[in-house]
Amino acid sequence: MLMLHSCGCHTIHEDGIVRNRPNGSGNYTFVFFKSSAELKLHNDRFSVEKNSFILFQPATPHRYRELESPFINDWFHCSGIELDYFLSQIHFPVDTLVRASDPLLISRSIRELQHTFRFGGTLRDAIIDCELRAFFMKLSDLQQRTAPEKLSRYYIPFTELRNELYRSPPSNVSVAELAARLNMSKSYFQHIYKDLFHCSVMTDVINARLEHAKYLLDHSELSVAHIASLCGYENDTHFMRQFKKFVGVSPRQYKFKQ
Repeated sequence: MLMLHSCGCHTIHEDGIVRNRPNGSGNYTFVFFKSSAELKLHNDRFSVEKNSFILFQPATPHRYRELESPFINDWFHCSGIELDYFLSQIHFPVDTLVRASDPLLISRSIRELQHTFRFGGTLRDAIIDCELRAFFMKLSDLQQRTAPEKLSRYYIPFTELRNELYRSPPSNVSVAELAARLNMSKSYFQHIYKDLFHCSVMTDVINARLEHAKYLLDHSELSVAHIASLCGYENDTHFMRQFKKFVGVSPRQYKFKQ
């Protein structure tokens, strides 16, 4: 089981900070830098940009201090007999400074960890174990998918746009309009989108519409024609063809199979 020893979310150090651990901290230490800093790792010095993170191993010598005040960070200390094996299995980088692709994911996850840790409960330790594993896996997967710098800098705006597509399935916005929102050409926008999410933007548009259609078929008595219009289709014939192509059955067959 993975254990959390201490945790801090958006900790503000008004007068700066110095953490000097020549023999390591004795447990795994995760630090998310929300302010620029100087880091000494073993015998090497690095300038740390804000929105960077690092996971120190228990015996790794390290020292860091602020380069701006106030200094703000998220952090936690954790341990677990199988933690080193788990991290190696998911290819999580240790003792390596990494530029965060999604800073909000890190802060949100650490805030949840802090909440669970503070408020306890009979299942607290089991929940923390799950949350820590999920955090490391999400972060590892994200960094592997967006490792190139060109992808990393696009991840947040593209993710926000993708979320909007799924929140508004009836929207008839064109690919050209989506690209214009990010001040990009249509072709380059499509290229980056596919590199980030491993599908085309139109595939996501169709998936968003059909997921909404399946929800309406499951939870309403609306007609197929009405559902088609609510999902952004101009006519129900196009909707029925596309539904059968991607779902495998017609809308009516889908409804009666539930």
